Amino acid sequence: MSNTYAQEIIEDEVKAVTKKVDSVDTTNARKVDGVAAVVGDFIVLESDIQKERDQIKASGGSADGVDDCQLFGLMLERKLYAHHAIQDSLPVSDAEIRKNVDYQIQQFLQQTNGSMERLLEFYNKDDEQSFRDEMFEINKSNLLAQRMQAKIVEEIEITPEEVRAFFNKIPEDERPTFGTELKVAQIVAEPQVSEEETQKIIDRLKQFKADIIERGASFRSKAVLYSQDPGSASKGGKYTLNRKQPRMVKEFRQVAFSLQVGEVSEPFKTDFGYHIITLEKIRGQEYDVAHILLTPEVSSKAIQDAKERLEKARKRIIDGDISFADAAKEVSDEKETKNDGGQLINPTTQDYNFELTRMDPELYAQIQNLKDGEVSLVLKEEDRTGKVKFKILMVTGRVEDHKADYARDFLKIKDLALEEKKIRAIEKWQDEKIVDTYIKISKEHRDCDFSGNWLKNN
Repeated sequence: MSNTYAQEIIEDEVKAVTKKVDSVDTTNARKVDGVAAVVGDFIVLESDIQKERDQIKASGGSADGVDDCQLFGLMLERKLYAHHAIQDSLPVSDAEIRKNVDYQIQQFLQQTNGSMERLLEFYNKDDEQSFRDEMFEINKSNLLAQRMQAKIVEEIEITPEEVRAFFNKIPEDERPTFGTELKVAQIVAEPQVSEEETQKIIDRLKQFKADIIERGASFRSKAVLYSQDPGSASKGGKYTLNRKQPRMVKEFRQVAFSLQVGEVSEPFKTDFGYHIITLEKIRGQEYDVAHILLTPEVSSKAIQDAKERLEKARKRIIDGDISFADAAKEVSDEKETKNDGGQLINPTTQDYNFELTRMDPELYAQIQNLKDGEVSLVLKEEDRTGKVKFKILMVTGRVEDHKADYARDFLKIKDLALEEKKIRAIEKWQDEKIVDTYIKISKEHRDCDFSGNWLKNN
């Protein structure tokens, strides 16, 4: 390796600003920032270290116990990943970055009671656009870093022999403890909407379409006035869809992507209700659409019928007339679980086991007092749209907390072994790229005890 890439000390590379006065007076110029490091095509300013700490705090996190050197080291790593992501032409879309920025700003505004003025003051920004521009660059760098890390480990796999070797090298008294795990099944009864109510909703959407096409009514205005989608009604029903990044439910996407610009769809059904969509614009892979959602009303009789249907099923299970699993296949309205005896799938692990300490709080509250094999009372649930359903639950299996056992906990041990292998691969990549990449660290930071060889001392 040529000495061209040897570590260099940044001298006095600074940005200066001049305060506005009545006449030009450069004696008021003062150092406000300096370059802490250069990593490839990226610069880390002195002020970026404090901004990083502020952003962690504004996002609800904590950097307590993390000193500036550690924070600086993490920032250098991200810049290294981002630099090589650009070199490898890894894709990051501006639309994806803007969406992240919008979300983050909304989260930050919750910390300032919705005051953009206070938020800008906190970040020392003169206006919202300059703040958004800075957030855009931060998010772009972070997203590039994530893409690069994902690429480094995307093809890493692990063999059973490697899993066994990983497990055997852990001293017996240091092996991890896995918490209590439960298997949970449920039977769900949903009130049925009458055919008359369904047809009324469809007819109303057809009338909206006729008003828009034949009488020139505004789709957006109709959405504001009548749509029952709380996420989009105030915006005229608008959503932006991306063909490569599924966002809405399958039925919605299929209709949206089949339309021509300016076309209004026929009414169609999703789990949320009935919709009509219009396609407003196509921008490459992005589709600007607007929709109107109407949700059929469920009668009080239908709600009572659903509850009684589940109470009868519960009695049959308790009386021993039918097993819980068979009752789920016969009675449950939840298509995802009914043919599997009502067994819930853990969305994190994609198996039937739920670790008690990591269980969804709502589910935990519903089963915490159940004994194994006991059927819960009929529980009522209502989602944010007001949709009501009833359920009964049963704990169908339990494994108490225990020291890791190779046979019983193979999948968990495999995940730990694979994670360690990925970490080693990332560390190896980082060590190699630090040597190959143009890096400069300012003299103010050369006393930091970095975990990586950023100073290229060997």
